[in-house]
Amino acid sequence: MRVTQSMLTNNMLSNMSKSYEQMGKYQEQLSTGKKISRPSDDPVVAMKGMNYRSQLTEIEQFQRNIGEVHNWMNNSDAALDKTTKALQRLRELAVQASNDTYETGQRENIAEEVKQLKAHLKDLANTKVNNKYIFNGTNTSEPPVTVNVGDGSLSKNFNQEFVNMEVSAGTKLNVNVDGNKVFGKDLFANVDQFIDNLSSGEGLEESIAAIDRNINDVVNTRADLGARMNRVELVEDRLSSQEVMANRILSDNEDAELEKVITKLKTQESVHRAALSVGARIIQPTLMDFLR
Repeated sequence: MRVTQSMLTNNMLSNMSKSYEQMGKYQEQLSTGKKISRPSDDPVVAMKGMNYRSQLTEIEQFQRNIGEVHNWMNNSDAALDKTTKALQRLRELAVQASNDTYETGQRENIAEEVKQLKAHLKDLANTKVNNKYIFNGTNTSEPPVTVNVGDGSLSKNFNQEFVNMEVSAGTKLNVNVDGNKVFGKDLFANVDQFIDNLSSGEGLEESIAAIDRNINDVVNTRADLGARMNRVELVEDRLSSQEVMANRILSDNEDAELEKVITKLKTQESVHRAALSVGARIIQPTLMDFLR
């Protein structure tokens, strides 16, 4: 085959173009820190990257759900703690009033404090977080305890459905507390009876026993809630580990190893310089160079 000057020039330009293209690729990897900048660079890496990102996005969503779970559970636990303290104060007052040395006027003063504690317990039953009533099951838009305008008595209507949130793939946790177990059974009736007993000075021992049962209800409910909070912490820890692993796999798949890219770039620069030098030597000689 006859090799002409034009062929040599075209070959040199073609090789130079490929060399520039290769250096451009390494330069882009150094600028972005990524192995590829478009799916066509490496479809396999691109496809894996999409899957890993989907997995990471799912983990991040579960972590946001965990934040909401903490919000529900922590506020429920705080409200139950306040409920326990209010009931313990009621018990103290009942024990105090059962002392035979207390006169009618003194018991009436105690009754006034008991009425305030009852109102406080009603507010706790209607605890609202993020504009939601957390002790009313799935009916979070309505208060479970309302005051009847006519006689001032309380009406209770607790929704007992579970509020579930997905905290990991296929795992949903019950995040709410059944308000009926604490406030809906006989708590307010017991307080009303306590007030009546203070007026008559009779049945105070029964009131103490009734308040003890209410305290036990709160303790048992908090124990159940605490067990679920422990599980949430375990799930949260697992999600953190999964997030670390997902980020590491994504990095291994997409991130460029800078030391390797720099080495390849320097090698390519050397090849490019050599190609330029050889091209200059081949193309430069012409018939005129020999005739001179």
